[in-house]
Amino acid sequence: MSEKKITFISSETKQASDARTKLVELYGNSDLSKADVIVALGGDGLMLQVLHQFIETEIPIYGINCGSVGFLMNELNYDELLNKIKDSEITTINPLKMTVTDINNDKHTEIAINEVALSRTTYQAAKLKISINNKVRLNELISDGLLISTPAGSTAYNLSADGPILPINAKLMAMTPTSPFRPRRWKGALLDINSIVEIEVLDPDFRKVNATADNHEINNAKNIIISNDESKRLHIMFDSNHNLEERIIREQFMS
Repeated sequence: MSEKKITFISSETKQASDARTKLVELYGNSDLSKADVIVALGGDGLMLQVLHQFIETEIPIYGINCGSVGFLMNELNYDELLNKIKDSEITTINPLKMTVTDINNDKHTEIAINEVALSRTTYQAAKLKISINNKVRLNELISDGLLISTPAGSTAYNLSADGPILPINAKLMAMTPTSPFRPRRWKGALLDINSIVEIEVLDPDFRKVNATADNHEINNAKNIIISNDESKRLHIMFDSNHNLEERIIREQFMS
């Protein structure tokens, strides 16, 4: 394990910066171009940034929680880091690809590891037409917006919107409305991960909607297509006694 080259990246908080300084003193800090493992110190926000930054490299990333929630992170342990990395389990996930056409007919493509979120930007509720694999499934959803989440992202914004938690290996994506008005009792849907989801914003010049893939936001969207991106693979490392599958199961039984 000592031959593994580790690069440490931290958020700008004092807790994370201090932890990085101590870990570099203990284990050194490899050049990124030679790294076998990236250790990300911070919270889930930093983890998402690092995953996006290195999405083309497929370098496994081991997160250490120096924030508040840290659902994608492991506990900080200075003395046992090498053993923890050696014994860790790797979860491999695919992100979603979001292709947006805005009201000026410009096209934008972004990647979402957690979710694609559609959100109204004015006092007017959004009106959305939903098609799955070229078949219209909902002619009009009136709501504050809509989420399409990966299994990894199902415990984030999706859970706060009362969406379902998905097992990490489930070949599904969760579609969850935010504050739905009509249909009032529609709670969303579970879709095959390989589904092609198309959202048409009805009256996009008046009922303005932004489309966000994780933290990448496109303004004034009028058409959004979401699909699974099998060309990209992300490798996240978890302590063997507290892997992501176990965390997702535990989350469903928390009171």
